[in-house]
Amino acid sequence: MKFPPTAPDAAQTERAHATPMVAFQGVTKSFGAGASAFAALNGVDLSVGRGAITGIIGRSGAGKSTLIRLVNGLEKANSGEVVVDGTEVGRLDETALRGLRRQVGMIFQHFNLLSSRTAFDNVALPLEIAGLDRAAIRAKVDPLLDLVGLGGKTGRYPSELSGGEKQRVGIARALATSPKLLLSDEATSALDPETTQSILALLKRINGELGLTVLLITHEMEVVKTIASHVAVIDRGRIVEQGRTFDVFTAPQHETTRSLLSATLGTGLPEWLRAGLKPEPAAGDRVLVRLTFFGATAFQPLTARLVAEIGDVNILAGAIEEIAGEPFGTLVVAYPATAEIRERAGRFYAATGLSTEVLGYVA
Repeated sequence: MKFPPTAPDAAQTERAHATPMVAFQGVTKSFGAGASAFAALNGVDLSVGRGAITGIIGRSGAGKSTLIRLVNGLEKANSGEVVVDGTEVGRLDETALRGLRRQVGMIFQHFNLLSSRTAFDNVALPLEIAGLDRAAIRAKVDPLLDLVGLGGKTGRYPSELSGGEKQRVGIARALATSPKLLLSDEATSALDPETTQSILALLKRINGELGLTVLLITHEMEVVKTIASHVAVIDRGRIVEQGRTFDVFTAPQHETTRSLLSATLGTGLPEWLRAGLKPEPAAGDRVLVRLTFFGATAFQPLTARLVAEIGDVNILAGAIEEIAGEPFGTLVVAYPATAEIRERAGRFYAATGLSTEVLGYVA
């Protein structure tokens, strides 16, 4: 089994996003009827790029799981269209749906393995259902177990595997029918941090080597930040923000996005500092400014140059991150809020292209 050696570059990913593997167009979905009806999705428009890894993030109950279940027809939209690789899912009968589902692999939070079957037989299950003979099944399953790092554990039962190993079996099973699209429903939320990183690395490798489109839902911002090229934020059944992961994470426009990301990116202020912030300065106050470093500013010694420019600068908080493979950093500084110093700082920011945000003033 041979795979292409490298993942698509950024330009290829952007072109792929222009020809989506999955498109939601005005999708609504409600549960219940009458006064007890609940709108899980309300007018969702979303594009999932071909060959990309797209993350959907949101709080519990925001509509993430409903959205992903529409893709493989486990739920049907009340209105709007869900289009997968050019096919509108809502118009398919049961026979056609079974054909679609062979093109859409899915991995789950709690693995969903059969305890009475070995790793090999769990992966083989969808191939048995498809009617392949034993030789053809072995020719598919053995390379898949090698791909996910379980070549030596084909005869182990789920009870003999760790959580990460169970999820690797689940991933191999999802790939057994050679799908075009892989759905991940909170696939790492039951795993410890170290195992999570290994599973994310595996998903990224599979995306690159197989050219597989990956759509993942999660409430874990670290997951999206690590592997997703694109992201959509869902809140109360609506997509409130979407775009390249780096763009959304570094310049969130919606309050829900900012709230979800503040802890992940270290952009929130300590409570003791936030409690003392004032909207307007008084004599002797200091201004708090968040400096953001990315792109051309990420590798320049701009903080040292700022200190040299205005002198009295305190560094109060900071973080360095990598988002979708691109560097990003924030630094919260304080300096005298006098008109002269603020004007000098403003000229420095304009000259260097440094992104800044005034957070408030402290005594």
